[in-house]
Amino acid sequence: MDWLNYHHLLYFWTVARTGSIARAGEQLRLTAPTISAQLKLLEEAFGEPLFRKQGRHLVLTEAGHTVYGYASQIFALGQELVDTMQGRPTDRPMSLRVGVSDAVPKLIVYRLLEPALHVEGKVRFHCEQDHPEALLAKLAVHELDLVISDFPVPPSLHIRAFNHLLGETGITFFATPSLAARLERTFPQCLDGRPFLMPHPRAPLHRALEAWFEGKGLRPEVAGEFEDSALMKVFGQAGVGCFAGPTAIAQEICDQYRVRPFGATREVLERFYILSTERRLQNPAVAALVHMAREQLFRP
Repeated sequence: MDWLNYHHLLYFWTVARTGSIARAGEQLRLTAPTISAQLKLLEEAFGEPLFRKQGRHLVLTEAGHTVYGYASQIFALGQELVDTMQGRPTDRPMSLRVGVSDAVPKLIVYRLLEPALHVEGKVRFHCEQDHPEALLAKLAVHELDLVISDFPVPPSLHIRAFNHLLGETGITFFATPSLAARLERTFPQCLDGRPFLMPHPRAPLHRALEAWFEGKGLRPEVAGEFEDSALMKVFGQAGVGCFAGPTAIAQEICDQYRVRPFGATREVLERFYILSTERRLQNPAVAALVHMAREQLFRP
């Protein structure tokens, strides 16, 4: 396609936002047949359908999601141009859409994103948490700029994305202060038969812990499995069981959840990644968080 018809793109964008051609027609003051005809021309220009019917509504196809993401940025930038030429203040913040895998500790996420707040110009975060597969699907259609994950892109997903290793850390074991004082004397044998809180079986840390326990001849009593790492720590704070967390944020875990460490190991490692559709991370906010992670948070 040599030239993009922005009128057609506007009609598409309005239909996507309103969910129907009729409502888009009311906003644009155009008839439904006119909008339908223009949408068809846009789809022919791109060579792919942008909508599919779902009951009485129109929903975006995968190609439609991609076009919608670009269209939103185009029209936001166009509004900024109008505001600038009319002498209105813009001060438009940089937008960073971040997906967070549900198994990644929230304290890690904050430590990673915090440096981006200090780059030149404002940064506005849009963070969402979900299963890695759901986040990668959104990354593939440019609904997210990056995904913070505890494992790389699985080859089986056939998604064109790049893995950027931020670093790795050993793990520390935590319990309530009174319990930790008793357990640290006999670590790691103290874990045998002890109530233990585990990450969800999908999480790489779950499999790594199971292998480590087996290698040490330990059989903790699994008191619960958690997709949300923060919820797991709340249960640990309440004394339901011991739990493991990244050594890189051990002090923050102790401060926030009022627990104490009673042992640590580097025989089990947690790795953290940024997943991106870019081979090279050029966004200055992303570059800042990568530098901090590699030089401070996960520095050997």
